Amino acid sequence: MDRQPRHRPDPGRKDRRHRTISDGAAHILVVDDDRRIRELLLSYLREQGFRVTTAANAGDARARMAGLAFDLLILDVMMPGESGLELTRSIRAEIDVPILMLTALADADNRISGLESGVEDYLPKPFEPRELLLRIRNILKRRVSPDEVPDSIKMGACRFNIERGELKSEGRTIRLTTRERDLMRIFAMNRGKTVSRAKLSAGGETAGARAIDVHINRLRQKIEPDPTTPVYLQTVRGAGYILYAD
Repeated sequence: MDRQPRHRPDPGRKDRRHRTISDGAAHILVVDDDRRIRELLLSYLREQGFRVTTAANAGDARARMAGLAFDLLILDVMMPGESGLELTRSIRAEIDVPILMLTALADADNRISGLESGVEDYLPKPFEPRELLLRIRNILKRRVSPDEVPDSIKMGACRFNIERGELKSEGRTIRLTTRERDLMRIFAMNRGKTVSRAKLSAGGETAGARAIDVHINRLRQKIEPDPTTPVYLQTVRGAGYILYAD
């Protein structure tokens, strides 16, 4: 089973950049029984400016949490002994800290179990470090100002103005149909959250799931650097779609 990110961060980059981590930076606890994953995430996330602590299992995680406060937990599901799901449930009974789940189990039932246990997000292995970073930042932003509605959202080179329903890429206006504009507003107002097909089709010209998929594919052609491998507008199998903004 491949448990590694698709692209490994270059360990040498950390030394070359000499990045200083602020005392006020978000503190992340990475819990994974795979030492390679822990070391990769420790190096990569520190390089991105986060404070990072690692743990090899649920017992180690509890020991770290007994003496330190964390802004986000990244948990592996399949750990020996107490699983990530079991650890999540026990944590939820005591403290309210955002949790991002990593797992090689990518089927819908396992994702739903994770979401029901109280995790904020769910990322299958193998994963792109850049996608993980995007999800981390979205979770932390929601925790700081969950009710804040921005004037616009940014997705790479694209920016969508919610009030005007205007999509631009590097200053160039990208044409949206009325339906695409409506969908973008729904996603923007629910950024970082899964939106069901039922909600996306409500009030639209059709309630067909196939029609929604067509609109989503067209939006991806307009906002994704590579529409065949979407980073911002992603499918949540069995649940709907989710939009991640920078």
